[in-house]
Amino acid sequence: MKKLAVFCGSKDGATPIFREAATTLGTALAQQKLDLVYGGSRVGTMGAVADAVLAAKGQAIGVLPHFLQEKELAHPDLTELHLVESMHDRKAKMAELADGFIILPGGPGTMEEFFEVFTWAQLGLHEKPCGILNIDGYYDPLITLFQQMETQGFLIPEHAAMLLVESEPERLLERFRTYTAPHVKTYMNTKQT
Repeated sequence: MKKLAVFCGSKDGATPIFREAATTLGTALAQQKLDLVYGGSRVGTMGAVADAVLAAKGQAIGVLPHFLQEKELAHPDLTELHLVESMHDRKAKMAELADGFIILPGGPGTMEEFFEVFTWAQLGLHEKPCGILNIDGYYDPLITLFQQMETQGFLIPEHAAMLLVESEPERLLERFRTYTAPHVKTYMNTKQT
C-alpha cells in the first residue's frame, strides 16, 4: 500500500473538528509514507488534508477536472496535479492511482465517490480497502443505513464486512495495512437461503 485516495469536502463543515480531522489524517499519511490521492483543490477539507501532507514532507497528488480548476481553486503546491476532462475521469484516475479509499465528512459528491468505489469492491472489480473515518459521529446515520441494508437483505454479510469504520486515522490506517479482501460471490438476481 503506497497511495490512498481521500474523498472529502470542498467546504470546512460547521465546526473546526472536521478540518482538524483532515489535518490529522494528512499528517498521519505523510508520517506513514503513504501518498495522498485526492480531488486537487486547495479549499475545504480537501485543502486541509493536502496542506497537512505537504507540511509533513509527504506527497500529494491531485486530480481535478478542467472545469473545476478555477471554481475549486487548484492547489498550487502539489507533488502532481492531473487535469482531466470530467468528474467521471476524475474518479477513474483516482481509483487507478490509489491502493485504498478513505471517506472524511463531506457532502453528496463525497458520498457518490465513496459509494462507487465500495460498489466496485462488492463486484470484485478491485480488492482495495474502503474506509469511513467517522469524525464526531458524522457518519453514524450512514453506518446505521448500511446495517439496515444488511438486515433487509440488500447487503450480504461478506460485503458488509468490507466496510472499515474507525474514528481515529491511525486505527483506520492500521486496518488498511492488514486488510485482505474476502473472496465472495455477487448475489445479483438470486434468492439467498
